[in-house]
Amino acid sequence: MTRNIRGALIQATLCEDATAPPEAIKRAMIDKHVGLIADAAGQGAQVCCLQELFYGPYFCAEQDPKWYGLTEQIPDGPTTQLMCELAKQHKMVLVVPIYEEELPGVYYNTAAVIDADGTYLGKFRKIHIPHCQPGFFEKFYFRPGNLGYPVFDTAVGKVGVYICYDRHFPDGARCLGLNGAEIVFNPSATVAGLSEYLWKLEQPAHAVANQYFVGAINRPGNEAPWNIGEFYGQSYFCDPRGQFIAQTEERTADAIVIADMDLDLIREVRNTWQFFRDRRPETYGALVAP
Repeated sequence: MTRNIRGALIQATLCEDATAPPEAIKRAMIDKHVGLIADAAGQGAQVCCLQELFYGPYFCAEQDPKWYGLTEQIPDGPTTQLMCELAKQHKMVLVVPIYEEELPGVYYNTAAVIDADGTYLGKFRKIHIPHCQPGFFEKFYFRPGNLGYPVFDTAVGKVGVYICYDRHFPDGARCLGLNGAEIVFNPSATVAGLSEYLWKLEQPAHAVANQYFVGAINRPGNEAPWNIGEFYGQSYFCDPRGQFIAQTEERTADAIVIADMDLDLIREVRNTWQFFRDRRPETYGALVAP
């Protein structure tokens, strides 16, 4: 008996100009995603991941304390609680990126993982935090993640999360594989420029090296007033062979990407290419040298 599941990725444009009050943007984006999640459920999706910082703009384009007001606690904050209700209503596993407050002044770029019965399972905190020109001032907003590379046992299988800039680091992608991930989601906010050609290179490479499915989500369009570049969308799923199985070419518009995944393919691929068997961790000391 095969283990077929249907996944969804949601990329969504900003509802309001980023000069609007943060709370107004947040309300509009949450309302928009409630509808998009329902659309994905209507297409039979059993697991769905949203884009990085889904209920706001990519505010890291500037350094302004007003954006701290978008933080919430997880799981007790209103957005996680709402998403738990939606997951139960739609019988859908949800991966929900949220700007998390651990305590006042201590904030993380986080994704909550919620099971199909509405149970909050846990969270992943973005590990690698960029801080560079132009417009990626993330260390102003986020501490580096400190929860490692958890994998969550969900109704659809074992789910891992890697967030945006993390994707440039193969080490964590390998940790997710060693921890048993069958699907790894990477919610992102990345713009055209030096790294665009890597968008469809790095994550299929992670899928091949670790022999799991990957769902990569990028927000679309330009965001005023910063206009640091085009968030070029092009969200996709790839399989454990690194082959694209569903994708959108939309760069500036909303899109829901739907893919059917047979998780039994993971065993088939691993029985052909024995990368986990043939690892030599005793030779990799340089990877953890200070």
